[in-house]
Amino acid sequence: MKIGVRDMFYKMSTEETLEQLNSSKEGLNEEQIKANEEKYGLNQLAEERRQGVLSVFFSQFKDLLVLILLVAAAVSIFTGDLESTLVILVVIVLNAVLGTAQHFKAEMSLNSLKKLSSPLAKVMRGGHRRGIEAAHIVVGDILVLEAGDVVPADGRLLESYSLQVNESSLTGETESVSKITDAIEGNVVLGDQDNMVFSGTQVTYGRGLAVVTGIGMNTELGKIAQLMNETKERKTPLQVSLDAFGKKLSFIILIICAGILGLCIYRGMDLLDSLMFAVALAVAAIPEALSSIVTISLALGTSKMAKENAIMKNLKAVESLGCVSIICSDKTGTLTRNKMTVRDLFLAGKGEDSKERLLLSALLCNDSSVTDGKVLGDPTETALVEYYLKEHGENYAQLCSRYPRIAELPFDSDRKLMSTLQQIGGELVMLTKGAVDAMLHQASFIYSNGQERPITQEDIQLAQEQNHAYSEKGLRVLAFAQKKLNKETLELGDETDFTFIGLMAMQDPPREESKAAVADCLTAGIMPVMITGDHKVTASAIAEEVGILRPGQRAVTGMELDEISDQQLDKDIAEIAVYARVTPAHKIRIVDAWQKKGHIVAMTGDGVNDAPALKKADIGVAMGITGTDVSKDAASMILTDDNFATIVKAIANGRNIYSNIKNSIKFLLSGNTSGILAVVYTSLMALPIPFMAVHLLFINLITDSLPAIAISMEKPKADLLQEPPRRSDEPILTKNFLTEIGIQGLLIAAFTLAAYYQGLTISTATASTMAFATLCFARLWHGFNSRGKQSIFKMGLLTNVYSLGAFALGTLLLFAVLLIDPLQSLFQTVDLSQGNLTYVVGCALAPTVLIQLSRVIRELTQRKTNEVK
Repeated sequence: MKIGVRDMFYKMSTEETLEQLNSSKEGLNEEQIKANEEKYGLNQLAEERRQGVLSVFFSQFKDLLVLILLVAAAVSIFTGDLESTLVILVVIVLNAVLGTAQHFKAEMSLNSLKKLSSPLAKVMRGGHRRGIEAAHIVVGDILVLEAGDVVPADGRLLESYSLQVNESSLTGETESVSKITDAIEGNVVLGDQDNMVFSGTQVTYGRGLAVVTGIGMNTELGKIAQLMNETKERKTPLQVSLDAFGKKLSFIILIICAGILGLCIYRGMDLLDSLMFAVALAVAAIPEALSSIVTISLALGTSKMAKENAIMKNLKAVESLGCVSIICSDKTGTLTRNKMTVRDLFLAGKGEDSKERLLLSALLCNDSSVTDGKVLGDPTETALVEYYLKEHGENYAQLCSRYPRIAELPFDSDRKLMSTLQQIGGELVMLTKGAVDAMLHQASFIYSNGQERPITQEDIQLAQEQNHAYSEKGLRVLAFAQKKLNKETLELGDETDFTFIGLMAMQDPPREESKAAVADCLTAGIMPVMITGDHKVTASAIAEEVGILRPGQRAVTGMELDEISDQQLDKDIAEIAVYARVTPAHKIRIVDAWQKKGHIVAMTGDGVNDAPALKKADIGVAMGITGTDVSKDAASMILTDDNFATIVKAIANGRNIYSNIKNSIKFLLSGNTSGILAVVYTSLMALPIPFMAVHLLFINLITDSLPAIAISMEKPKADLLQEPPRRSDEPILTKNFLTEIGIQGLLIAAFTLAAYYQGLTISTATASTMAFATLCFARLWHGFNSRGKQSIFKMGLLTNVYSLGAFALGTLLLFAVLLIDPLQSLFQTVDLSQGNLTYVVGCALAPTVLIQLSRVIRELTQRKTNEVK
């Protein structure tokens, strides 16, 4: 049996827990420590074995297109074409190095999880207090917990003296939890196990003793580490599409190359010449620059997104944003401000004096402090101080010195009250704040118009109704009261016969931009879902306010989710907009359920508890300000402003990036198609080879890359968020896409062959040079066609200055190869006469003129049709 996993220690009394673990408050003896360390191991997190650098590097060569290029390089060596061999090998190795570097930027989550364990811990052993390394804590050890400590293991509390623990790393909720020692009845979620402490959480107030119930992978933190190991990252839609495209293209190339090789040999062509034809065809067909262009496009998009507060860790995840149809968002800090704020007041009596006394009570019965104009302390108490200062604008230090604290009774979870003694108006007054029920039960008077009068049943009922109304809206309510004393000390017995002053209702309110961002999501066909560790009522109130919880939708708790089968969840999931009091396992289940329905899911989070779901989601979004290192490492995107609205902006950018990548792919493939058609035509017609392998590599890697990069920098359309998200299974090579590539490739090939035939009248070398120059220059012009579907006159020639720069630089490089002697020999070109150069320019420009003319005619026809309508 695994202690700490199967045993529900929160249901046991302290005596039963100690008996179960064979321990006592004095701690374990040396013999017990040794036995438990051998039985349960060290207090450390296990880690999966990672791939080595060489293993990752060589895995980059498993791609079929890369293997075809390696064969092409081998044939080039065999035929003595060393220039082509060198260029091909450089391209292959460079891509492998980039892929390896990208791999090792990820997979850092468990290292950060390990950092959460405190290096030292305080324990009781053999009746003595000791400081030991956290790794050597064993089950049954007695932990000594004090304010500021990081809890080093899971434990059941034995003693609690006003102990409060911040469990935000596990539950996502920033408010500290007051701890108890009593047993808890029934099954409760982790966030409600108030008599337990958990590894990686932080003690914020008080002190306590706890017996260790789980260490290492047997803790709640360990369960999350296990989930991280079991959760596999999904490929992005673009990766899936490109993988499928690569396989199809590889098989098509192999079949065509084999056919051409066989045809050449059948016709009696020399074997070496036949192999050169096959190599030329393979090089023409494979878009060598595609991988680099996609990476560069994603990197440029990433740079732009970083300026808009969204840092992308995983380049390939950028385009997934365009497919996102579900956003699972945390509540605290993402949709809300992560700052408690007073939303409303309820005065028990009448008059301005009642309000002033309520605000003064909230300020003085308070342990917050103000340093350099910033209010520090418990989030609830700082909200009270900030509200007072906002209403009055007085100096905090002067107020505190005017009403010095004479005595106090600190808050504890049994009384649910806190009291302080001050001198106000020449009288000793005890000011008390706490739970509404506890306060009203002890109230005998009402503060009204500066006077005290006996409280009535009607007064109590009115306050209870107001408290109920606040609670239904998800507000946190504190009651305030006072009592005049004639002594300068406070005892617990003084907390009776209160004069009830009023109530203050607080909430972590929604960000101002959250409502508009949620509306943008719905317009864009994206369903926002709230997943939070907070209570159902509070979560539902915020969700309703920002527009996530709409008519016909509902909220469920983690325990209610446990009662729903996978089949039922599949049916009901579209109706559930809010999940409250959830665990890390619940989050993974919710993400998985949406993914099984074919949706691309973005998941936000900031705590350790969010890390497995962030890794499981297609887009994991961590918070840059409040997020833990673990959540940031598991995520693919980090928000530097922790703002839900930034996710919506990132989605718009993701859609634009994908659109630009698709246009770049269309540009590259239509150009490659023209090269393939030219090679196939000449081989079928038993003509000399039109291109050397080095010609095609120059076009594919240099003059094609420049316009493709410029296309990836095209600005987004204004109506991007008016369109629904694209389907994740939508292939890149749709019927329309292939038709467009085929027509454009055929046009460029036709004019390339026209230049080739012109060159054949002089020599084979001239024909090859003219074909190369025409194909290269035509593809540079074609970059303007590939910017979008509209004509260049409608898009505007100057709206993308990068495309003009790419054209100019590409043209310069081409003419350098054609006209400079050393480059002529390297790239196997010959001198062309002025007439032939003019012929090349005319043939290269013709396809773009025809494509643009067809678009202008289509736009004019569409305009006339719209005018008639």
